[in-house]
Amino acid sequence: MLPKPPPREPSLGFLYLPPYRVQGISVAGEASCVMIPELDATFDMGVCPRAALASKFVAVSHGHMDHVGALAYYCSQRRFQGMGTGKIVCDARVAPSIQRMMAGFVDLEAQRTPYELLPLEPDQQVEIKPNIFLRGFRTEHTAPSFGYVAVEKRSKLKPEYAELPQEKLRELKDRNIEITRTLEIPLIAYLGDTAPGPHLVRNDVRRAQIIITECTFFEPDHVERAKVGMHMHVDNIAEWLRVAECKHMVLTHISRRTHLGFARQRIGELLGPETAARVHLLMDYRTNKERYEKQLVDAGVVLDKDED
Repeated sequence: MLPKPPPREPSLGFLYLPPYRVQGISVAGEASCVMIPELDATFDMGVCPRAALASKFVAVSHGHMDHVGALAYYCSQRRFQGMGTGKIVCDARVAPSIQRMMAGFVDLEAQRTPYELLPLEPDQQVEIKPNIFLRGFRTEHTAPSFGYVAVEKRSKLKPEYAELPQEKLRELKDRNIEITRTLEIPLIAYLGDTAPGPHLVRNDVRRAQIIITECTFFEPDHVERAKVGMHMHVDNIAEWLRVAECKHMVLTHISRRTHLGFARQRIGELLGPETAARVHLLMDYRTNKERYEKQLVDAGVVLDKDED
């Protein structure tokens, strides 16, 4: 009897949530890697799809293997492909461990792969694009864990100077009078693996346009299992969405044991159709493909019916 061919590698999950693409792989206990190409950033690197190499920054949520297992490969391949030095953003508490892990590969390979490590203390931030900063904050998991918010900073004229002519504004600036204020616009929040806690209702998380969060458990009788593993249950998501102002919430890290149809059903039951429409499952290929095809049609693109 002839052997079966190997199973097909999974495709990347993909969502277009204007103006951002959210794409990657995230399966509980296996691998998480979530890319935002418009920000040149990837969150976690448990596996390194080719598309992730384009990210200049990788923000690590915590040190579990399914979230960091491909970090060294990412750095090595970026260098090999002539794409520059990879930058690893992380919780300062795990930075020494990441350094030791990377040093181990120097011994194994008998060569040194350049990388830049950017450790953050809570609420510290690093600029990832002009006027866009990645801010870290502590979450709650079984290992030291961090979440991130990408925040855009815009300068805006103070209201009391809004009606003044340009000549007067220049005069005030020449006198070193501060005429502008900085507005912070939370763009994308990434929570990594986490239990519920105060970090879910931080202003910058609660007001983010897109929230990307794990939701590992959906069965009604798995609430205690979620607590033990310090993970999110869909009941927590339902409660969170009462206060979260996001346009979209993307659920990741769903267990392979959970049928995605059942997950969608539970979301609909708990949230109702209007709120449930804001929630997307990263790895729900069929639903997300249908959604994207509708976006294409709405944009005037003629679809090829023979296309797979």
